Amino acid sequence: MATITHRGNPIHTSGELPTVGSKAPAFKLVDKELKDVGLDAFAGKKKLLNIYPSIDTPVCALSTKKFNDHAAADPDTVMLMIASDLPFAFSRFCGNEGLSNVRTLSLMRGGRFAEDYGVRIVDGVLAGICARAVVVVDRDDVVRYTELVPEIAQEPDYVKAIAALKALA
Repeated sequence: MATITHRGNPIHTSGELPTVGSKAPAFKLVDKELKDVGLDAFAGKKKLLNIYPSIDTPVCALSTKKFNDHAAADPDTVMLMIASDLPFAFSRFCGNEGLSNVRTLSLMRGGRFAEDYGVRIVDGVLAGICARAVVVVDRDDVVRYTELVPEIAQEPDYVKAIAALKALA
């Protein structure tokens, strides 16, 4: 269990992020076509998992835009935006913003993801949704970088996340 804050108030997650150097937990989440998609669908690619509460919050929207911009410059990386939102909300947002370089994945049928990655918030007003985190996974599905953002209203460290991606061969 990890402690983060929401507007300065302590809240807790269901566990810890996967350890750097460990195999990334497999998952099945739902894409914008309502199809189940697993980690194995991105075999051989570098992956950035941007995990957050909801696309309909300012910080989540901003991080999606920033990672979309980076993805345009790095076609060898898959940027996965992961939240509890329904695929329809992701499609609406990405369509309205003209974002086509990120892949959105919903937890609508993949509740195990939040447990396996240790990001389910277990108390406070946000209980049940994901904390804000970034996980970088290499081509062999080994975790190479993690960040659990300490205050849910803060942005992730884009510089460190992108540097972790660039360091991968």
